[in-house]
Amino acid sequence: MNREQLIKNFDRCVDWEDKYLYIISLGEKYAQLPTEQKTEANAIYGCQSQVWIHVHIVDGKVHLSGSSDAAIVKGLVALVIIILKGLTPDTLLETDIKSIFTRLGLQQQLTPTRNQGLESMVKRVYQKVEQSLPVMKGH
Repeated sequence: MNREQLIKNFDRCVDWEDKYLYIISLGEKYAQLPTEQKTEANAIYGCQSQVWIHVHIVDGKVHLSGSSDAAIVKGLVALVIIILKGLTPDTLLETDIKSIFTRLGLQQQLTPTRNQGLESMVKRVYQKVEQSLPVMKGH
């Protein structure tokens, strides 16, 4: 699944109950993380739930994997993965993911705590990608 398919599928949901069910199903399908990657280095702080996101760059493309111990949060991890996967680090850093979340209507529907957790996830992904840039460019 790519970003455009995600948005199209989200738009097909009749109401927020359907959207929440869709988010949960995305988590079940796309937010898988092996136990050995549920480490302190991959932990995301600022979320009520336990969240881990592993960021790695292969052949110049960002690859993300992650998970959570809460169903809806796991779905939000999946949204971040789908929206940002396969981008180059530079393209990812130029991506305004908040505008995509606004387009999906997430900020208005999520609790303040979940919004804060989602922001923490995104901030951590962007930080990890930024940290990888000097290594990728041979500095």
